[in-house]
Amino acid sequence: MLKHLQFVFAPIVLLTMAPQVMAGDVLDRIKQKGSITIGYRESADPISYIANGKPVGYALDICQNVVTEIKKQLKTPQLKIEYKAVNSTSRIPEVLAGNVDIECGTTTNNKQRQQQVAFSTSYYVADVRMAVKKTSNIQTLKQLNGKAVVTVQGGNPEKYLKMSAKKANINIISLGGKDHADAFSMLSSGRAAAFVNDDIGLAGLIAKSANPKDYEIVGPTLSSEPYGIMFAKTDPKLKSIADGVVNQMWKSGQMDQLYKKWFQSPIPPKNINLNLAPSGSYKALKAKPNDVGI
Repeated sequence: MLKHLQFVFAPIVLLTMAPQVMAGDVLDRIKQKGSITIGYRESADPISYIANGKPVGYALDICQNVVTEIKKQLKTPQLKIEYKAVNSTSRIPEVLAGNVDIECGTTTNNKQRQQQVAFSTSYYVADVRMAVKKTSNIQTLKQLNGKAVVTVQGGNPEKYLKMSAKKANINIISLGGKDHADAFSMLSSGRAAAFVNDDIGLAGLIAKSANPKDYEIVGPTLSSEPYGIMFAKTDPKLKSIADGVVNQMWKSGQMDQLYKKWFQSPIPPKNINLNLAPSGSYKALKAKPNDVGI
């Protein structure tokens, strides 16, 4: 374990049981404790994941820039960074409890979550689709009728899958993985015929699987998911800092540089290149950066 990284693996807790931090300054808390705690995902390649024993990814690079600006604003150049693993179930409770100061992962900015937490300007937009084994010959939602389909517990794709299945008038057997890796294992083992998730997450999992050529991403886009840095609603100054950093990264072209680094170049730990061209959703966000959500 690296000396400068503190890994704390978060337990799964119920949202209703999470003690919410009352009105107060997150920046004050950060300054007082002399450190900032970043929430990250363990297997959401290439956005936020573990490689070579440490958290890395597109979102982590963006949050590093935010931390640099926080150090300037607080005049705390020695501010330490601590890391805490979160998942789809624990991420919001950890922010509400004050255990995570900023969450840098694959959390979609939507209206429901905006009632509890705040988001920065979006740094990526993912399209929800499905991964299948090529040998299954599945290409459409209709072909999932009567089959088992897995999503990650607590994530938006589960909701969109059920809505789409109802609209398509099909019946599916819904399975839930505890995280991205667990859900993908259900697909690879044959327990599930399809894995519905954000396309970039699917691409990352396929790329690092034992046999990437066995899988493909197919079907319609069930939803477009804007990702943003998540933090408590109690600190508008923190949001101002995060928005300023992300907006400047879009304006300066730094976001495009990060895209090439994480989506179109070899990435750790296996030096796999996802070779993903920017989607129409990404280009639209680049043209008009915003924090509107869905």
